[in-house]
Amino acid sequence: MDYRSSIKAGWESGGTSSLWNGSVVLRCCSSAASEPTMARSQRIPLLLLAAMAVALTVSPAAGANPGRPPRLLGGLEDADVNEEGVRRALDFALSEYNKASNDAYHSRALQVVRARKQIVSGVNYFLDVEIGRTTCTKSQAHLADCPFHEEPHLKRKALCSFQIYTVPWLGTISMTKSSCQNA
Repeated sequence: MDYRSSIKAGWESGGTSSLWNGSVVLRCCSSAASEPTMARSQRIPLLLLAAMAVALTVSPAAGANPGRPPRLLGGLEDADVNEEGVRRALDFALSEYNKASNDAYHSRALQVVRARKQIVSGVNYFLDVEIGRTTCTKSQAHLADCPFHEEPHLKRKALCSFQIYTVPWLGTISMTKSSCQNA
């Protein structure tokens, strides 16, 4: 017996029927003595239509943008390199890299290869960055404007992956992972 027959049989017998469509349960009851069979059978298509409308309204796919995957809470998503949070995370990562480096020269970003973020109890930033050695020593001021070394024996590049965790509303930031390979 399919679900339409089950509902109709339940209504005609004066009993209770249920319709389960994956997210909505509709329960309806009718008294066989109070309504003619024709009136009850006309309500079935209306009930089914209402159930479909409710299901579409509460469905997560109902509000999705066509051509774009649904956004997952807590999932990784691409981030704009010019976004303020990404810029702060990048500056912090490079500062920590330079503090930990034994190199006499300052390094800075040549290119952000990929930037992603994950909203958790704060924000995790995952940055893949190509960095290069500059002509400035670490003791010099204005390191952001230092040119990169061009001489082959001083020129160095590395591809680094940084994971930065920040809680902006508390003003905290930390590097949770860092790895670099010569490029």
